[in-house]
Amino acid sequence: MAIEKLRIGIAGLGRMGKRHAVNFHELTARANVVVASAPDPDYDEMLEKADIKAVVVASITAVHADVDLEVAETVVSAYEESLKKYPQQEVMCGFSRRFDVSYREAHARVSKGELGSPVLFRSQTADLHDSSGCFVEYAKTSSGIIEDCSIHDIDLIIWFLGENRKIKSLQAVGVCAIHPGLEASNDRDNAIATVEFEGGRMVALYCSRVMAAGQKDTSEIICEKGLVRVNMQVRKNHVEIHDSQGARRELPQHYYERFREAFITEASESTACCLDNSLPPISLQSSVKAGFIGQALQRSLITARNFSLSKLKEFNS
Repeated sequence: MAIEKLRIGIAGLGRMGKRHAVNFHELTARANVVVASAPDPDYDEMLEKADIKAVVVASITAVHADVDLEVAETVVSAYEESLKKYPQQEVMCGFSRRFDVSYREAHARVSKGELGSPVLFRSQTADLHDSSGCFVEYAKTSSGIIEDCSIHDIDLIIWFLGENRKIKSLQAVGVCAIHPGLEASNDRDNAIATVEFEGGRMVALYCSRVMAAGQKDTSEIICEKGLVRVNMQVRKNHVEIHDSQGARRELPQHYYERFREAFITEASESTACCLDNSLPPISLQSSVKAGFIGQALQRSLITARNFSLSKLKEFNS
């Protein structure tokens, strides 16, 4: 019996677009990539002419849409209205860490309540240092270090602490430790952020572009009766090297090397979602809220302001 396959179009011809194309076409049994295009203007032509049932948008940061309250609310309301006419329609923002086996186990343990309620969520995304200085040029078209790096940590906050949990205050600070040229783009190469939620929940985030050894993405969920750690002892694999310089282990060199398997799982599960008409594992509303929080923290980083509850009504609606 032939396997039903989802015909997919890939919007994005950059490095991440190619990775998604390989994951869906070669590593997902129920998917078939039939066309790929640049985001603009080929995207509209692809939708009009290609015989596809799903689109994977994997555009580069420079062409990402700006996230603001008005646009985000329009997207959500348009999707909800569209569902009335096309109830089988699926939309999901693919936050990769939700598909990582380690984060899923940590979430399952916290959700079961075996460690009590979470009190503090501490997480970081720290990239390998770019000695070429290309990051300074990249920053001109990125959304800033917090939205660019910590957005995955922010999504984890919502996942672990609850989509409907309301924010009391948030603040972010940062420095240009190695790349002073980032200041011209209102950006930093190191930043920390704190978020306080109602109900006695706290968050501490760290993001960086200057790790000397490699990618260091870690999380710790401190609960009433214990804690759960994910990847706190960062390693590329389980190989240890012992020589005249001592004993050491290698680290992953970039984000995709660490989360490659999660991206493959995401491709498989999102394909099944479309074919089986099941609910996406990540709601659009949750992703919009992550964008809101990231934007507010980036704004706090630039303006050195603490955003209190009165300034965050839109995030709590």
